[in-house]
Amino acid sequence: MKKALLLSASSYKDTGYLNHSKGWIKDFLGQNWEEEILFIPFAGVRRTHDEYEKKVQECLNNTNIKSIHKYKDMKEAVKNAKTIAVGGGNTFMLLHDLYKYDLVDAIREAVENGAKYFGWSAGANIAGSTMMTTNDMPIIMPKSFDSFNLFPHQINPHFISGKISGHNGESREERLEEFLIVNQQSTIYALPEGTALLINGNEVELIGHSDALKFEYKKDIATVKLGEKFKI
Repeated sequence: MKKALLLSASSYKDTGYLNHSKGWIKDFLGQNWEEEILFIPFAGVRRTHDEYEKKVQECLNNTNIKSIHKYKDMKEAVKNAKTIAVGGGNTFMLLHDLYKYDLVDAIREAVENGAKYFGWSAGANIAGSTMMTTNDMPIIMPKSFDSFNLFPHQINPHFISGKISGHNGESREERLEEFLIVNQQSTIYALPEGTALLINGNEVELIGHSDALKFEYKKDIATVKLGEKFKI
């Protein structure tokens, strides 16, 4: 049964890196917390893979986290993993490298076969049907925008409603509306920082510190209440 924890962001307000979600992650993993966690660092453009691995180990206080770049056979590492963690950063870079190493199908199959998955920011975005509702700049072109589809809808992490004072560009709501005009069959779940989707089979629960929003073409924006459960 598919199990995933999709975190909007690595941080919430001024709580520090992954601190707000450490308890959620430990509860989600259960006994897997004590075993090796396969970490995907590819989104971290401004830090090396070794630096990213060390940062996550230290912030989660868990030395069982091991980056996939240390394995000679990455696909075999995915196949054998009990837990897969995907860090945030640039979503285009992340998906580019996942396709480069032919890991997209491998990770999807691993999770469908029982591996637990958790990711934050870009790592949550690519758990959706495509990466097309990321907030990132396209610094590199991945083979495809199609992603893991563990959650069969679009995810917009780091969601902020409205416009910043003095900013004349589109609001996030307007950008998501543009996406839906072109992709009318899609549904978008917009996750404010401090929230996460907890997936258990075909049931999803919104956890965290605030409500989320659901966007559909030519429909009023719906609120997903904190603690609400729905089917996928």
